[in-house]
Amino acid sequence: MNRRLLTILVLAFFVAAGCSLLVYKIVGSRVAVARKASTVRIVAAASDIKLGTILTAANLTTIEVAGVLPKGAILKPEEAVGRGVISDLYQGEPILQERLASKGSGGGLAATIQPGMRACAVKVDEVVGVAGFVTPGMRVDVLISGDPPGTQNSKEGTEVKTLLQNIQVLSAGTDIQKDAEGKPQQTHVVNLLVTPEQAEVLSLASNHTQIQLVLRNPLDTKVAPVPGSAMAALFAGAVSAPAPTGPALRPARFVRRPAKKIYSIEMINGTQRTEQRFALPEGNE
Repeated sequence: MNRRLLTILVLAFFVAAGCSLLVYKIVGSRVAVARKASTVRIVAAASDIKLGTILTAANLTTIEVAGVLPKGAILKPEEAVGRGVISDLYQGEPILQERLASKGSGGGLAATIQPGMRACAVKVDEVVGVAGFVTPGMRVDVLISGDPPGTQNSKEGTEVKTLLQNIQVLSAGTDIQKDAEGKPQQTHVVNLLVTPEQAEVLSLASNHTQIQLVLRNPLDTKVAPVPGSAMAALFAGAVSAPAPTGPALRPARFVRRPAKKIYSIEMINGTQRTEQRFALPEGNE
């Protein structure tokens, strides 16, 4: 091969390689810039964070999010430091404005109370407290039982009434109180989210009656009219059974038909005598 032609081919190869490398770098840089522009770093939880915790820098990290940002996302950690958490957060979960209390409101249970509402503590028994019957976020009805004023000698006896319905549970835990001898004992306490009027009624009922919480479906928000029940009506059998869902079936009635009359005819043929029996059809008797 001609040496001059070979030199030209080698130079063309190096020029093509250089051009390809230059184009690759230019395109790659533009793709990287476009990809970087389409992602945004937002603040997220560095570990699991419990309700009521006041956030510090150690609780926070940042993650990249592509596309549309979540509503209320926090872009700078400084906007979240010092604010209380009003619902549990999990590691890697984006921290949103609605999951944090307002600045300056602090942490703990008080930060989770909505404006115009109150947190009212109610003592419950061990079955409700220990078995996990009520947990934060659940909905309950509040029942009270006792003797109404002026009915201590009444024949009706103890009465039960539904005091409040569809009440949200804020927290459930234990509180250390002292008994009559001054010894400390644990008491199971549930904090309910109520209005100021409901808080007055609930506080009065907790001092003079026995309170029982009844769990309900959180999607069932209907307030049912409940008249209440008395001990006398319970033992008198006045508690009504659930109504049948289908049409009632009447018991079958058996009608006894009268016995048919039997007729006999005696026929004489010379010295032979025969007798024939038969019954007439119905309606021909």
